[in-house]
Amino acid sequence: MIGFVTVGTNDLPRAAAFYDQLFEAIHGHRVFSSELGVIWSLSQISPGFGVFTPGDGQPATACNGSVVGLAMVSRAAVDKLYAQALTLGAQFSDAGPHQTHHPERFYIHYFRDLDGNKLGVYFMDEFRHHGRS
Repeated sequence: MIGFVTVGTNDLPRAAAFYDQLFEAIHGHRVFSSELGVIWSLSQISPGFGVFTPGDGQPATACNGSVVGLAMVSRAAVDKLYAQALTLGAQFSDAGPHQTHHPERFYIHYFRDLDGNKLGVYFMDEFRHHGRS
């Protein structure tokens, strides 16, 4: 359903370098790049993630209450990408796997990027718990 999501930055070169290295860990690549922003994706039909300078010329600010979720294929993949984000300078935003109403089905770590945008790296094991394989 979602085609892309973008977050704001006040330092595009720094943000682009952060996300280049972060998404390299999951084989993401740039699909769009300009002086205004960059978008990464896993494939032509996968949703994209972008970072842009604000179009109105005002400073970028992190949204309060907004989280961008990055889906992974396993809990190990969640842990790996989360560790990579912290290595690249992201800020710790939780005290371990976030406890949800169904922790056996939904595993997530939160972090804030270099501009304070909140992201969640998650794995959702819904198929196993709905009788599907």
